[in-house]
Amino acid sequence: MQAAQKFWDKVARRYVKRPIKNMTAYNETLEHTRARLSPDDRVLELGCGSGMTALLLADDVEQMTASDISGEMIEIAKEKAKADGAANVEFVRATPFDEVLESGGYDVVLAFNFLHLMEDRDGTLARIKVLLKPGGLFISKTVCLANAGPFARLLMRLVIPVMQWVKKAPYVRSMSSAEAESCIGDAGFEILESRSFTDQSISRFVVARKTRAL
Repeated sequence: MQAAQKFWDKVARRYVKRPIKNMTAYNETLEHTRARLSPDDRVLELGCGSGMTALLLADDVEQMTASDISGEMIEIAKEKAKADGAANVEFVRATPFDEVLESGGYDVVLAFNFLHLMEDRDGTLARIKVLLKPGGLFISKTVCLANAGPFARLLMRLVIPVMQWVKKAPYVRSMSSAEAESCIGDAGFEILESRSFTDQSISRFVVARKTRAL
């Protein structure tokens, strides 16, 4: 994860200036996520980036902890939180495996645009299950590059490795919508909802519940 940390630290300030490409899908993601949250929830967001989503959802929960491996991203998020006067949001630099994140401490774990960037995807899902309380929810939205058109998939197979070699891109896993759902189910979660937003979206939104048994 050290290489990923260095990459996101380097691009953080430029990355946060980019506009969201599909605002309709983003707003639909927020709407469907809010429908699953409760005012007394303790929520953890993994891969929070600049903190925009965490800050938008903070008013819907009791406590929001948002983490990212990039210290630069976390600094940006803290600047936003201070400007917004957010009192119930804590931003921490951490990997999903760091002990600063409390095992069994969260009613909901969020991971948006995250799983396809995890080299140890299955280990990360196992850790998410540990972080959740029994019956807690895992809400994710995963970019599914395998759902792109044939030309786009070919371009990505040619371009992404070159960009990674020159350190202009992080690790990226090509997954389909079916794989994004099945890997969560295989990790021992009960799938409650699985869908995409808008015809243009190649991302998969999944809501899953941690089963009572570890």
